[in-house]
Amino acid sequence: MATAQHGKLDLERLPSAKNLRIALVVSRWNASITENLYQGALGVLEQKGCTNVKRLDVSGSFELIYGCKIALHAGFDAVVALGSVIRGETAHFDYVCQAVSNGIKDLNLLGIVPVVFGVLTDDTLEQAQARSGGALGNKGAEAAAAAIEMAHLSI
Repeated sequence: MATAQHGKLDLERLPSAKNLRIALVVSRWNASITENLYQGALGVLEQKGCTNVKRLDVSGSFELIYGCKIALHAGFDAVVALGSVIRGETAHFDYVCQAVSNGIKDLNLLGIVPVVFGVLTDDTLEQAQARSGGALGNKGAEAAAAAIEMAHLSI
């Protein structure tokens, strides 16, 4: 859901989140960015009537996988992983991004509840700021919207 490509996030088209239980798993690494993602996600959930939101803090983006796994088995209707990985001078960025994306994918394959990937993987702090409430919107808000949609998904 890239707002830069699709325009402003349209909350009117989303179903109500009134009866949903949503877990927001938030990385403390790059806290100024992840707090903005959290505020964006929480804002969308509140606007859509969700009153049962649980925040779980983890130390870094790599740890989001375990935090989401805990939330996955706690009776939530959806889980949102919120993190920020900013490229540095070593290959660490590549390893963390790959592990987190695969870990979230693996949790989704369990088929218990949807786990939404709200992790920024940016080259610079400025890019992360633009995607966490700046010129390019708030990817936390977009992740919360996706969680609402996925929680209502049925066959």
